[in-house]
Amino acid sequence: MNIYVSGLSYRISDDDLRQLFEEYGAIKSAKVITDRETGRSRGFGFVEMDNDDEAKKAIEELTGAEYDGKVISVTEAKPKTDKPRGGGGFNRERSGGGGFNRGGGRGGYDRDSRGGGGERRGGFGGERRTGGGRRES
Repeated sequence: MNIYVSGLSYRISDDDLRQLFEEYGAIKSAKVITDRETGRSRGFGFVEMDNDDEAKKAIEELTGAEYDGKVISVTEAKPKTDKPRGGGGFNRERSGGGGFNRGGGRGGYDRDSRGGGGERRGGFGGERRTGGGRRES
């Protein structure tokens, strides 16, 4: 079973994490996640245990425990999904979001539109058209 551990002190190493969980059973791997640029811990990690019963006992007993001066949270890790990484910033490939004069699908200000129908929805001012060409203000 793969276990997610959060709230770790930034001083904790892979070995420290391994030692914390070894008292509950055999550890396949223990990894503290670090920042790619700085190499500093991000405050969470993963532990993989061979035996699910031992892993469940570790989760039960370590959740809310204090370790190296911080209260940690321990849960079963969710499987990694293949969804694209989002994040801030401008990305032309993503759909949605109106923005200024973009005519996108979800609002935003579009000075060329007067509330017309079709793909342009939302915006500010103008009239909003409802089904059958009726206008609503």
